[in-house]
Amino acid sequence: MHNEKRRILKKTKNNKSEEVLTIPKPDRRKLPYVPDPEQIRVVIDRRGSKAVESKGKSSDPYYINKIRLLSQRYLADFDVLIIPEKQKKITLKGRAVDISSTGILVELEQQSHEFSEGDIVRMDFNIPPGTMPEGFEFAVNIDARLVRRAWSLKEGQQKIMLGFEFSQPLTSYLQRKRWGYSIYWASSFLFVVTALVMLMRAESIIYFKYNISLYLYSIIAAIFLLSRYFFGALYREVPVNPEFTPGVSIIIPCFNEEKWIHRTILSCINQDYPIDKLEVIVVDDKSTDNSAERIKQVIEDLHKEEDRFLTKDRLKAVFMPKNGGKRSALINGVKLARHDLVAFVDSDSFLEPTAIKHLVQPFQDPKMGGVSGRTEVENKYTNSITKMQAVRYYIAFRIMKAAEAFFDSVTCLSGPLSCYRKDLVLKNAESWLHQKFLGHPATFGDDRSLTNFILKTHRTYYQDSAICSTIVPSNMRVFLKQQMRWKRSWLRESIRAATFIWKKEPFMAAFFYIGLIVPVASPVVVIFNFVYVPLVYHVFPSTFIMGLFLMALMMSFAHLLFRRSKLWIFGLIFAVFYEFVLLWQMPVAWVTFWKSTWGTRETPQDVEEKKKKSERNKKRKLKLPFWHSS
Repeated sequence: MHNEKRRILKKTKNNKSEEVLTIPKPDRRKLPYVPDPEQIRVVIDRRGSKAVESKGKSSDPYYINKIRLLSQRYLADFDVLIIPEKQKKITLKGRAVDISSTGILVELEQQSHEFSEGDIVRMDFNIPPGTMPEGFEFAVNIDARLVRRAWSLKEGQQKIMLGFEFSQPLTSYLQRKRWGYSIYWASSFLFVVTALVMLMRAESIIYFKYNISLYLYSIIAAIFLLSRYFFGALYREVPVNPEFTPGVSIIIPCFNEEKWIHRTILSCINQDYPIDKLEVIVVDDKSTDNSAERIKQVIEDLHKEEDRFLTKDRLKAVFMPKNGGKRSALINGVKLARHDLVAFVDSDSFLEPTAIKHLVQPFQDPKMGGVSGRTEVENKYTNSITKMQAVRYYIAFRIMKAAEAFFDSVTCLSGPLSCYRKDLVLKNAESWLHQKFLGHPATFGDDRSLTNFILKTHRTYYQDSAICSTIVPSNMRVFLKQQMRWKRSWLRESIRAATFIWKKEPFMAAFFYIGLIVPVASPVVVIFNFVYVPLVYHVFPSTFIMGLFLMALMMSFAHLLFRRSKLWIFGLIFAVFYEFVLLWQMPVAWVTFWKSTWGTRETPQDVEEKKKKSERNKKRKLKLPFWHSS
């Protein structure tokens, strides 16, 4: 139906699966959310039923965002059964064209029933995963009213298009019909699991004298995990002050992202933010693909079609003469920035229209140096790898970063979306650009590294409503390389942070040091429980396994409680995958955290490493006996 359909994974010529993405229906305007400087257009919802007036609730950013979410339409392609109220014996089969929380557009192949505007019908359909945002992937049986009809000519055949308005928004329908009891169960189970973890740690205290190291680790690990959930629950974001709109320069570093960069640029310029307070600077770091051409094209199109939004003045691109790395690209962008706040956005990440408005709010505190937004997985429904990451990302931000934000000490302002005071970035630019560790250049972990420079003298925060989505690895090999890179940078920067974090709030400092010890020691503890104890004491580690299972349940039930999505089960799957696969990257990171190659992209360091590896292989072949070369 649509060339962009993504329900079924297809194989490309390179044998790579396409990403499954939720695709909003294109707006006829490229920048529908940018405040209109000439007051030409009237802001209305997509159904055209109610205008958002300039007074009253419309001045409330949360109210406007709610209207936007309700009216946002998504491209659809699934079967719909329609039962007219007046003739319940008739069941018509149609095909969904697009859908929102408030209505649906259906295509019928033939006019087998005479519809009139205002007719009430019963609709029955299943929303496939990936069609709408997470939490909508359910069966729906709902009343709807016909609000418009039209004819269309498609593939030489005339078809009728029917637009229906639901009797209630799908958000409230699904919450009551599908998730009502599930949420109560999730809340109850989360409480029970927490109680069981505490009881198991009480058991550790009882047996403490038999193995001090093992049970001390168990107690510390449980306290660390439970405290994060506790403070994550206490977290509150900074509310939007409509009068606070400081100037922001968005910097997008780009290297070989021709597939996504156009969407990133559009999402950054299409912000519900005063146009004189926002600019976007794209820095292409000498890409070797068609990224530069793609950047030029999207900027040229915006300059032509949306000039009245001053795009020529506040959207520009810089093309580096040679590849200098992500940090160099960011600093070059910051030097060109006009505003006092600089937001960094990865070239494969996409901002919600209100992201910047929410992201800047914590800067009302003059001691606030940097703020991280929430990152969600854009391609979450591609396969099991991306589904696991979707749960992990949400818990990492909404629980882990939120817990750190309670103490104004977020230890990693995430790369997909973060914001800093420009003067602080420039102050630390040289140290950040030329950072070395054990004599090797620190080329990755730039977000965690810059956070350390900022956190040393200022506060850092997490703003949950500043939302962006990002493309995560859907290939296992790429995913494992990414995770190894992250572990190396985490270990390197955690050692750096350990030298000054003790100056922060005492509880936060203790929180940090425990968080450093627990992951580093975990491989040793797992080997002790799964190998040493069974071999020496002939005892099956049932208690240890139960503890791991309960902690995995905490992640899953927290995701279910907050997200109300079927993906919660992948929290359990991720926990198992972590214990059997990802955990064992930690010992490797211990002895290789000085490495500077990315492993997932052709940076200068990666090219140099490949060259050295090729030379080593050639020398090895020359040393082999002659019969090995035949």
